[in-house]
Amino acid sequence: MPKNLVIVESPAKARTIERFLGNDYIVKSSFGHIRDLPKKGLNVDIEHDFMPRYEISSDKKTIVQDLKKLAKDTNVLLASDEDREGEAIAWHLTQALNLDPAKTQRIVFHEITKPAIEEAIKNPRTVDLHLVDAQQARRVLDRLVGYELSPMLWKKVRTGLSAGRVQSVAVRLIVEREREIRNFNSVSSFKINALFSSGQLEIPATLNAAIDDYNSVAEWLKLTSQADFNVKAAETKPARRSPSPPFTTSTLQQEAARRLGFSVRQTMTLAQRLYEAGLITYMRTDSTTLSSLAIGSVGDYINKVYGDKYHQVRQYRTKNLNAQEAHEAIRPTDVGLTSIQGDQTERKLYDLIWRRTVASQMTDASISRSELDISISNQSQYFIAKGEVLEFDGFLKVYGGSKDDVILPKIEIGQKLSLNQLQAKEQFSRAPTRYGEAGLVRKLEDLGIGRPSTYAPTISTIQSRGYVEKTDVIGEPRQIRVLTIRPDGPIQDSEETESYGANRAKLIPTPIAEVVTDFLVKYFPAVIDYDFTAKVEEDFDKIALGKRQWNKMIADFYRGFHPLIEKTEELSRHEVSQARLVGADPKSSKPIYARFGRYSPMLQRGETTDETKPEFAALPDGTTIENVTLEQALVMFQLPRLVGKTGKGEDILANIGRFGPYVKVGALSVSIRGYDPHTINEAEANLLYEEKLKKEAEKNIKELNNGIKIINGPYGPYVTNGKKNAKIDKSMDPKAIDQKTAEDLLAKAPQKRRRIQRKKNK
Repeated sequence: MPKNLVIVESPAKARTIERFLGNDYIVKSSFGHIRDLPKKGLNVDIEHDFMPRYEISSDKKTIVQDLKKLAKDTNVLLASDEDREGEAIAWHLTQALNLDPAKTQRIVFHEITKPAIEEAIKNPRTVDLHLVDAQQARRVLDRLVGYELSPMLWKKVRTGLSAGRVQSVAVRLIVEREREIRNFNSVSSFKINALFSSGQLEIPATLNAAIDDYNSVAEWLKLTSQADFNVKAAETKPARRSPSPPFTTSTLQQEAARRLGFSVRQTMTLAQRLYEAGLITYMRTDSTTLSSLAIGSVGDYINKVYGDKYHQVRQYRTKNLNAQEAHEAIRPTDVGLTSIQGDQTERKLYDLIWRRTVASQMTDASISRSELDISISNQSQYFIAKGEVLEFDGFLKVYGGSKDDVILPKIEIGQKLSLNQLQAKEQFSRAPTRYGEAGLVRKLEDLGIGRPSTYAPTISTIQSRGYVEKTDVIGEPRQIRVLTIRPDGPIQDSEETESYGANRAKLIPTPIAEVVTDFLVKYFPAVIDYDFTAKVEEDFDKIALGKRQWNKMIADFYRGFHPLIEKTEELSRHEVSQARLVGADPKSSKPIYARFGRYSPMLQRGETTDETKPEFAALPDGTTIENVTLEQALVMFQLPRLVGKTGKGEDILANIGRFGPYVKVGALSVSIRGYDPHTINEAEANLLYEEKLKKEAEKNIKELNNGIKIINGPYGPYVTNGKKNAKIDKSMDPKAIDQKTAEDLLAKAPQKRRRIQRKKNK
């Protein structure tokens, strides 16, 4: 039997490490965390220093039993990842396997290579309980917030909602940015471009100031077209562009999104695979430093392949002193491996990491920048012409990013230039850009909220919970005016169409996100405050360094948090929904509110306290609770609308429901997406109704006795009696099935799964 048992958290990592070790070692995986707080209940003892009550996950009990057998009379080495979560996994293993944390060997490495593994085995340590405490504090705090705040949202806003220390702040950022965009007033001005000539060369230039209105710019163009133009200043100076540091988790997520179009989750999944295959160093890090060994090997590669003029030794400083327990930056484990096996996405991400690492040890790119200031004889403004020439590519040879040279001619100060054309093009001030995944990661990092390893799950959670949708925003056409004039010619006035507001793969808040954010900001300002959330991360860092006691930190938080929960219990759902008074119905004088309903935003006419129940209607398309007008609201209360009648004389009613616009005949509803329920006519409605009847007829293949039907479903034909469904084998003809065969099929079919109803709190 092997003398040593190495336990890691990942099967892929176990397979890679096993290749480097001899017969004296066996490597096994814990398959991630083996203990955690149970999903049901708080499981944090508030009365006794907030001690958590952990349990072995049901799907890990067999794994724990197997590891216990292997650990008996064997030297155990815990080799989970070198971060707080990895340290917590190691500690939980000691508890589950009845090992002494003070004596059990803990080995750490930031790359899965033979030298790194051998070095780690030579220098074992014990479990760092300060790191465990920091991770435990994060887990307990997040459980307290989620367990107490989420049910409050269920009661006061809508069932199924959740809140979290980081996720709710991320949603708030997206909501506030959307409101900035919604409230932004675009202002137009005119940008003036000129085209001059000197000999055979043309020189494009731009006026140093914009002109605000149409009449002013037209007069300015007429006057300026008759002016003389002279070079009043000319300057050429060298400039340099330096490479960026090697990747941290955050910068890798951002650059992979920008260059490769990867989502944050996709990037982290691919990076995990590359790490576990031994191809890159650990992918959860805030550090930009490289080891001296890595710097040396990258330098040797650059000198050999590109020459010493491309090599410059660089060591980057990490801003965060507590950067993921002093990891290295993300880099290839072997710089000589310029390409790898694997799928296309893995190869692309590895190539990006390789190029960034190599470029970080290369020389600056040398650029020659030239600028001309061109005076106007009858105006106070002046034109600026800029040129840029890449003299030496340096790190750009590997990392790219260079652009085409713009060469300006050599011109003496005072030299006169000939005007070929003046053009004034209308431009509009732009609203702030919506967050994409990479932009949100950058903002969270700038604010010090969360840690890079938490960003991918946070962004996934806010989408899966219905707070945010990742979508493409279609631009809207806008006419812009263009005025062009040449010397001794008239002004040519034309229009161009531009698309504005288009965004690709942006994060857009749903209406429920706005309601929840407003509720949290109003009643739980400390929890959702940017500075508070960042300070919590600083407290975790202090705990990890042994400078703060984790129980004390949690107690300080809970002392201010729990009274807010108790106070909010008194609020009514109506108060929380923050219904906005749109106006009064001119006919009935009843108030009309825009508010959030059970499933979506809606309009309400009348008070809940009135003798007659209030009426409800959907919000018009393109409006929100905050901006819908009374005129728009009144139109929506005209629904349901009588469109006409069917061929059999049945009424056709048009309305808007939870799933969009529809027409209804009797009990049958027909979607009319693409039509307006206010304007759809009788012929259009009848056509859609007939198509629906045809589909329904095709759906019902056959009706038998005792309520048994043979239905053509989306996944094929089946037999049903309303209580049980039985699939029909492909070898059987559904139309030929008789009563006895149908009953036999139903008898053999499993019972329908019953829905589990949650108990209501008394």
